[in-house]
Amino acid sequence: MAAERPTGIAAEPGVVKPDPILRIDGLRRTFGGLTAVQIDHLDIQRGTITSLIGPNGAGKTTLFNLLTGFDRPQEGDWRLNGGPLVGIPSYRVARKGMVRTFQLTKSLARLTVLENMLVAAKDQVGESFWGALAGRWRGIESANEQKARASLERFGLGHMAGEYAGSLSGGQRKLLEMARALMVEPELVMLDEPTAGVNPALTQSLLGHITGLRDMGMSVVFIEHDMDVVQEISDWVVCMSQGRVIAEGPPLTVARDKAVIDAYLGEHHGTIG
Repeated sequence: MAAERPTGIAAEPGVVKPDPILRIDGLRRTFGGLTAVQIDHLDIQRGTITSLIGPNGAGKTTLFNLLTGFDRPQEGDWRLNGGPLVGIPSYRVARKGMVRTFQLTKSLARLTVLENMLVAAKDQVGESFWGALAGRWRGIESANEQKARASLERFGLGHMAGEYAGSLSGGQRKLLEMARALMVEPELVMLDEPTAGVNPALTQSLLGHITGLRDMGMSVVFIEHDMDVVQEISDWVVCMSQGRVIAEGPPLTVARDKAVIDAYLGEHHGTIG
């Protein structure tokens, strides 16, 4: 059963939300004289699908990189479930429950699909000397494999578990990234243009999996340029331009916002609304 869209929240930039899973304050990242991200306040509401839209160069991927530990800002604070993430490396951010995928997929081409899944599994005691010596890794490894195979089946990749990841199509690699992200049992999943370059038939499958993540109790943030996709599955939309949040609200509200139209949708007047 789909989660209800947020209600009773003002559609305005920086609005405070009642139960944010992620809270961002005073975040700034510059490159030389260019301000890539300047966000005074942004809440990501728990249990929703939030779309992050904006023209190329708006700072969307840079924001993802900052929040997930792949880049560092000049200043700012952001918290997952109230716990600080500033200065924490990416692998520890993932362990805390926030994972991301990439616009250009990061599958390990020379490993099998199943091996790609297993490298992301949590709490692998065989990585420690005493865990390996005691043999405790065998049971955990077996459980991880069962979990990985079940996730691959869910994403329609079960029959390719033994294939090299490099042999997958672009769309299948995106499915693999989403499936692999679930191996760390995340609370918040951040997807960078998950439908880019994917054929229409597989796009519908991807969208079904994204809404499925929300229905499993996860929160989702995804960067997307296709306004039809945004309208179809988003509970809330945040629009960035020149590093700042210029609008946020329900999909139709944001689509009709003049600042959004001027910054991003000018060439698509009439496409949505």
